Amino acid sequence: MAEKLSAVKGMNDILPPSVPRTEKLPDSVLWQWFETAVCDVLGRYGYQYLLTPIVEPTALFVRGLGEVTDIVEKEMYSFTDSMNGDRLTLRPEATAGIVRAMIEHNALYNGPLRVWTVGPMFRHERPQKGRYRQFHQLDVEALGYAGPDVDAEMILMARALWRELGLVEGQHVRLEINSLGQPDERRAHRDALVKHFEQHADVLDEDSRRRLQSNPLRILDSKNPAMQAVVEAAPKLIDFLGAESLAHFDAVRGVLDAVGLEYRVNPRLVRGMDYYNLTVFEWVTDQLGSQGTVCGGGRYDGLIGQLGGKPAPAVGFGLGIERLLLLIQALGLPVPSGAPDVYAVVMPGTPLPPVVAALEALRAAGVSVVQHGAGPDGLGSLKSQFKKADASGARHALVFGGDELAAGEVTVKALRDGGGQQERRSLASVAAWAATLKS
Repeated sequence: MAEKLSAVKGMNDILPPSVPRTEKLPDSVLWQWFETAVCDVLGRYGYQYLLTPIVEPTALFVRGLGEVTDIVEKEMYSFTDSMNGDRLTLRPEATAGIVRAMIEHNALYNGPLRVWTVGPMFRHERPQKGRYRQFHQLDVEALGYAGPDVDAEMILMARALWRELGLVEGQHVRLEINSLGQPDERRAHRDALVKHFEQHADVLDEDSRRRLQSNPLRILDSKNPAMQAVVEAAPKLIDFLGAESLAHFDAVRGVLDAVGLEYRVNPRLVRGMDYYNLTVFEWVTDQLGSQGTVCGGGRYDGLIGQLGGKPAPAVGFGLGIERLLLLIQALGLPVPSGAPDVYAVVMPGTPLPPVVAALEALRAAGVSVVQHGAGPDGLGSLKSQFKKADASGARHALVFGGDELAAGEVTVKALRDGGGQQERRSLASVAAWAATLKS
């Protein structure tokens, strides 16, 4: 017997709800429900769908994310193309690839664009609940827009998605915002940070000492409990912001205040990529342990120019789909079951053509129907078929037998409501009663 193969550690199959799993992961029905909600919400805001390759040149992420970020230093799946020697990387995030596509296709020639994508990303890190080596992300970008109104739009669009999914802002998820200002303001803050942390070098862990000269802002992201007092006492970036940066931040806050969206200004919120400036934000939760960030993003006005395009402003956010769906499951929010409206039970010996014709008519009328299929031993007994019908979650069973078909009818039996009540319906007028079967 051939060796049994398994998925790569930290990379998971997304399975139908009927397939038992050893780890409680969101099933494929939940994913479809989420993606439908995304299409609906983002469509209301005028965002267009796009797809970019999973594999990109390694240099794209080194230049885009920064050489001293954790992602580039430790987490990327990079390899050399055996055909031509190119250095390639499985994308660890989506923004850089989208920006590359915009530059390559001169996509902003006719003006700004609002776009979104969804798909797998890859980071080589320790797998844990809500964090995997292959994970899936919703990524939303507005390119060519400089105003604070679009920063606020990003945040409000995320809120609209929460509401579509049944999440309550302020209760299930909370908004934190900050401003990173502009490069010259960050340089002044950086100098102050280096001076501060050099005075407390004995408290810094190895990662923080390594970042002290290369990227001291990332020290503020440290979760090391022994460093929290020093981190809290560090100079705050907002104290180094000039009038224009403060005005931009105040304008974003003004929009959020006007629509009644509560938020917390978190001066330690820096995000994990080097390309951010001005507004940054995160939607966080207390329901998933230490993995509290559900969605995060901000403005990155320098990235398009940094990657070789004509400089243009941009803002966007990314959302970890696994983490969000785990949150929805943890909260016990109502979600679709994926159950069909109808399960068709077929008595052995019944001719199939009229059965299939009736089921196709129901499907054409928008009813979801599962037909009991024959296994190696045939259709099986009525008892076994009804057992399958009940396990499917369907609200109704349609029973096709010789007597029913001879009369041009089918028996409709309630499986969930009505205490097993059943009645015969005419096959000549399926469209007239199909709607009564829909959940």
